[in-house]
Amino acid sequence: MNGYGIRIEGLRKRYGEGDAAVDALKQVNLTVEPGEVVGLIGPSGSGKSTLLKCLGAVIEPTAGRMVLGDEVIFDDGWKIRDLRALRRDKIGFVFQAPYLIPFLDVTDNVALLPMLAGQPNAVARRRAVDLLEALDVAHRAKASPSELSGGEQQRVAIARALANQPPVILADEPTAPLDSERALAVIRILNQMAQQYRTAIIVVTHDEKIIPTFKRLYHIRDGQTYEEKGEGMALS
Repeated sequence: MNGYGIRIEGLRKRYGEGDAAVDALKQVNLTVEPGEVVGLIGPSGSGKSTLLKCLGAVIEPTAGRMVLGDEVIFDDGWKIRDLRALRRDKIGFVFQAPYLIPFLDVTDNVALLPMLAGQPNAVARRRAVDLLEALDVAHRAKASPSELSGGEQQRVAIARALANQPPVILADEPTAPLDSERALAVIRILNQMAQQYRTAIIVVTHDEKIIPTFKRLYHIRDGQTYEEKGEGMALS
């Protein structure tokens, strides 16, 4: 994947009008390069969720510019007609809960998005198996989600996020329910996948266990971002 990864310039989001207006985001600037995992941290109400929803094309910003991969998706207005296709094809999502479909096995959970995007079933399932092998859960390919451990479920969720080879992955508190060992394993996997697939990944987190692993961090306070270098703790 070529391009910019994630690039946000002057992003603003205002709710309401007049005296009741609230600026949830104020001139947010942020970059994540292809192959990079960056942390986004901040207190509740600081704008993290609003920023992620704007990036994920769930809500419309008020102003600013957003580039995902090699495509400008927003520039004081949406530049993409089909936002549903954008979310399906260009953005992978990893949440605090895996949200796997309970009546599909592991392989079909991962293959579903490529199938919906029009890939032949055999191609989508082969891609799913390759990702499950890369994430060391191929031995659970025929299992149902209820048969997996929490760590295995999160690995499958990461495989699903990568299934359409998106240039961007947005991870929202992906390690919150995990113990230290499993949390660090998830971050290790995200870093490996970012480098292997040249994916730009942003991780929103409150998890103090993983914050030292980021080489770059963005703090968000009162709707504005502040960049700092992280510790970049070794994950091997």
